[in-house]
Amino acid sequence: MSQSHTLKSPVLQSFIAGEWLGNQAGQALASPVNGETIYHTHAETIDFGRSLKFARTKGRASLMAMDFQSRASCLRDLGKHLLEYKESLYAISLLTGATRNDSWVDIEGGAGTLFAYASVGRRELPSGNLIHEDDAFPLGRDGQFFGTHILVPRQGVAVHINAFNFPIWGMLEKFAANFLAGMPCIVKPATSTSYLTEACVRLMQESGLLPEGSLQLIIGRTGDLLDRLDGQDVVTFTGSASTAAKLKVTPNIINNSIPFNAEADSLNCAILAPDVSVDSPEFDLFIKEVAREMTVKAGQKCTAIRRVLIPENQVQAVSERLTARLAKVSIGDPHLDTVRMGALASFEQKADVLAQLEELLKSSQVVYGHEDSFELLGKGSEKGAFVQPTLLLSNDPDAEGGAHDIEAFGPISTLMPYKNIDHAIALAARGKGSLVTTLVTQDPEIARKVVPALAAWHGRVHILNEASSKESTGHGSPLPMLKHGGPGRAGGGEELGGIRGVKHYMQRAAIQGSPTMLSAVTGEYVRGGETYESDVHPFRRYFEDLRIGESLLTHRRTVTETDIVNFGCLSGDHFYMHFDDIAARDSQFEQRIAHGYFVLSAAAGLFVSPGEGPVLANYGLDTLRFITPVPIGDTIRARLTCKRKIDQGKLSPKGEPQGVVVWDVQVTNQHDELVASYDILTLVKKQFD
Repeated sequence: MSQSHTLKSPVLQSFIAGEWLGNQAGQALASPVNGETIYHTHAETIDFGRSLKFARTKGRASLMAMDFQSRASCLRDLGKHLLEYKESLYAISLLTGATRNDSWVDIEGGAGTLFAYASVGRRELPSGNLIHEDDAFPLGRDGQFFGTHILVPRQGVAVHINAFNFPIWGMLEKFAANFLAGMPCIVKPATSTSYLTEACVRLMQESGLLPEGSLQLIIGRTGDLLDRLDGQDVVTFTGSASTAAKLKVTPNIINNSIPFNAEADSLNCAILAPDVSVDSPEFDLFIKEVAREMTVKAGQKCTAIRRVLIPENQVQAVSERLTARLAKVSIGDPHLDTVRMGALASFEQKADVLAQLEELLKSSQVVYGHEDSFELLGKGSEKGAFVQPTLLLSNDPDAEGGAHDIEAFGPISTLMPYKNIDHAIALAARGKGSLVTTLVTQDPEIARKVVPALAAWHGRVHILNEASSKESTGHGSPLPMLKHGGPGRAGGGEELGGIRGVKHYMQRAAIQGSPTMLSAVTGEYVRGGETYESDVHPFRRYFEDLRIGESLLTHRRTVTETDIVNFGCLSGDHFYMHFDDIAARDSQFEQRIAHGYFVLSAAAGLFVSPGEGPVLANYGLDTLRFITPVPIGDTIRARLTCKRKIDQGKLSPKGEPQGVVVWDVQVTNQHDELVASYDILTLVKKQFD
């Protein structure tokens, strides 16, 4: 440890209302590596009324001056900035007791989450600050009264109360979603490791990228903050189930129906299926997964494996393999390259873990660990908050309590033998709701049976076998595109999950009205609404010039037998409905019909402007439905209407600015019946960058 950290013991500061607050030393924070004081919290009291006012005025205004696309770009740039200065964060992270490998998920995983949500915004969200969640649908018979749903940013503040184990990722995985949604936030990290969060916030603020008021930081207590919130605000919490339960019933939160999302510690399990033999690759994968989850972050992960469910006939083999693997883990000062497991985050945490371990020992026996003394590497580490990896064996896995109820939030796991796979499923459910479980099996039939049962009690189910192992991110790694959270004891909340995470910070509203009115509100063309036609083909207009509702009704084309024969020969599609007159007459259509994809191609031929112009390429096709069959002799035409524009800020391979335009296409026959319906996406050149 450097002398600067040992001697200066700098005072951490809160970032409140655009200013850094704190000069007077408050609570001393000790190094979990050697017990020396490394930082102090500040003693100054935070004015949370001023903090909230700043977020609701300056913060909201600065975020609403942007849109989804520009906020997504900002997240991407923030991620790049943090990676540029990541080594400074790694250096501070060592002070938390974490090894560099432990810190990778926290630091680079945190930046990666910013990148992931930047991609979500640019790929899935429109320009503007309103999401039209689903297609409008008619509520009346005459096509002039429709309904749909929209999402708009909540007008309050997101308050994030985070745990000590991931001081950076824990902040950024929530910040990314609320920022993209357009909601300012106030972050309160756990005090014991808040110095790493503070360092990250300083980097973000000093980058010049953060919109004013979009992010504030609390060092220390939340004071009366929760009592000052209102119904437009959101509270998220990550930590112990007991603390979550206390905060959730804060009178002001209940009285104002303030959304409260809890992600609590849980008694996650891993299941070794009965089909896995000792000599199989999956057995080794199981041992590695359990040992890793026991020792990464010194077992201080809300997703760590606490219960190890194994067949009764595998107890000895699993015990021996796990013991041998755990015995190789070097423990001590994470500044040393040879150390594989560091300290717990604080001495308070060590005391709690040891107390919970003593409770577990009332219903289990020690297989490995729990020694009075064990080897520690590094000078002064004997004064640190270290706990030896400890493997227990449950004496009665069917009994109440024990590892089904008690969590030692450190490098502690309990072996629980089961009789058959149904017994394993029942034991897994005894955790009363968990964030994640891993099933290790070679048999797809076991997965088919077990996974749906596990899914009722777990937020994520990780199926591991040799085929997936080379790419698997592991049991304990929440991914930005997948939901993180679990039922029951795990808190009952949801975070991440790609676009789902963004929607938690938005208000959903049902809207009703005429198609033209709904088009005006959503910024998307709704069928039946007002359209605009001119002598200029829509494909001849640049991105900026196109108006929502700009439309083209094409000339007609009569489908002939020659069309069907030629298309069949060209495509190789000789399906009987197109070529076998007898079989077609016996079908529900009672006659030969054109290929659906011929109708699609013919429609494109009707509405495409063939000359060089602003439309650069076909980008994709969505919501395709073939509604009415097209027999030989029918006459079709198409209506092409500009439905939605998305300015993603992208450049073409030639460096030309472009956007995405979604076109509504309706193909009708001579009776004005809808034949085919779909959205076509095109890349359209912009006149200006």
